[in-house]
Amino acid sequence: MHGLGNDFIILDDRGDSIGRERTSLLARSLCPRGFGVGADGLVLVKPSRKGDFGMAVFNRDGSEAEMCGNAIRCLAKYLFEEGLTRTDALYIETLKDVKLLRLKVEADRVTRVEVDMGEPVLAPSQIPVDLKGERVVGAEIQAGGKAYRFTSVSMGNPHCVIFDADDPAGEAERAGPLLEGHPLFPQRANVEFVQTLNPEEIKVWVYERGVGLTLACGTGACAAAVAAVLNGRTGRRVTAHLPGGSLEISWSGDNRVFMAGPAAYAYRGFIEEEWLENLTGGV
Repeated sequence: MHGLGNDFIILDDRGDSIGRERTSLLARSLCPRGFGVGADGLVLVKPSRKGDFGMAVFNRDGSEAEMCGNAIRCLAKYLFEEGLTRTDALYIETLKDVKLLRLKVEADRVTRVEVDMGEPVLAPSQIPVDLKGERVVGAEIQAGGKAYRFTSVSMGNPHCVIFDADDPAGEAERAGPLLEGHPLFPQRANVEFVQTLNPEEIKVWVYERGVGLTLACGTGACAAAVAAVLNGRTGRRVTAHLPGGSLEISWSGDNRVFMAGPAAYAYRGFIEEEWLENLTGGV
């Protein structure tokens, strides 16, 4: 499945039979393009004591993500259209917390999902980013011999948001890997290069932690929208245009961020047991 081109392999593990170590190995085996199924990440449907369902997200490199906005929209569509739920409001437990999702359903198909992404985290120690102060807005960071001004936000995972790059698409590719693993970010960071089009629209290029350049990133779009407000560039409701499509982001007066957009199936298939045994040692 994919959310604006940010694609995922979805596996049903409601029986909770696949442990973290094995899931990490599966992600590293299945996600490489050309050698496996090919995806930005692996998403598992999990049981939950706090929500209707749980979600586990593993990046292409095998690392576990706290939250993924595109993945959770895909999961909601999967759950409804596979008949695992028939409600248009779902509580999904992530590694970080429980998210409320509202589904727009037409002719038994989910056409749009709105996610209550919760409150943005701005305190440096909680993002985490190794800087002092109440917020990190317009701080300097260097990568590849070049200095950038960045704003840091957590949407359940850490983000480094940069405005005014000369070549945002190119610099996301060149500087993204350096900024992702910069010493200021002890848990690494998702990196967004953002162009302000007008007070209601932004363009966002994302170098995603554990994935690389991606066509879309839901938490990245949310972080970019929050950063745009903090820097006085936009209002609190924006359309975030990403290479794979657009998301509607709003930062409400009660400090909650909402993200809305589509999700889509690409194909269904089976993984040969022999292939898995040879590749992963029988996972």
